[in-house]
Amino acid sequence: MLAAGAKGDLEFQNDVYHNYRVFFPAEFNATKTTIIYPATQSHIEKFGQQPVYIVDESPDDYLNITLPSLQKSKRFDTKWVDNILDHEKETERIVFEDPDKESGFVLLPDLKWDGHNVDSLYLIALPHKRGIHSIRDLTSDHLTMLNKIKNEGTAAITEKYGLPASRIRAFFHYQPTFYHLHIHFTNIHFDAPGRNAEKAHMLTTVISNLQYDDYYKKATIPFVVGEKDPLFALYDHCLKPPANGSTL
Repeated sequence: MLAAGAKGDLEFQNDVYHNYRVFFPAEFNATKTTIIYPATQSHIEKFGQQPVYIVDESPDDYLNITLPSLQKSKRFDTKWVDNILDHEKETERIVFEDPDKESGFVLLPDLKWDGHNVDSLYLIALPHKRGIHSIRDLTSDHLTMLNKIKNEGTAAITEKYGLPASRIRAFFHYQPTFYHLHIHFTNIHFDAPGRNAEKAHMLTTVISNLQYDDYYKKATIPFVVGEKDPLFALYDHCLKPPANGSTL
């Protein structure tokens, strides 16, 4: 069925099958657009095409290579996250908030989601506690916070959007795009960016691992790095095959 006012040009018809070029009225042609201005070089590289590689980052690699590089860059600059947590920006977009400064969080739609189509549901949980940059910083001391994010975040999504917990994917990225700990909540049917095995770490798995030890301070954690990422040059020696082309 076509909307009133839509026009179609028949391209071909074979029995019950018809191909049309359809032109919809302007009110149906809205496109969600996110503009980053002024865009930094890291923004440009994030959305551009580039070869990528997998780094198996040991705890020593993180402390001696990754962390110093991140500290020198602007990746720990999360002023926009502080604006949300301090209620200076985007207050109208908050879906749920637990205001506890140690174990609470803010839940709001990700910029990639239009906020309406539940099939592509995508929200982000931002803990109030500052100074936790990624899963590398998590210890068993954070279990209360993580369990609250899992239980309260899922319940809030179910209440507002009608999506049951069994259809909600909750996960971390490593490496993350920005370095204030955050958890992604998506519809399980949505092909969310970064849901692949070498990038995503399920929230329930992280909680389970932390119950036994400070797992993420001791584990080797793989991550994907692009050739234009400053980290690539630091790990280049272990990513590219020898000059003779051998991969052994």
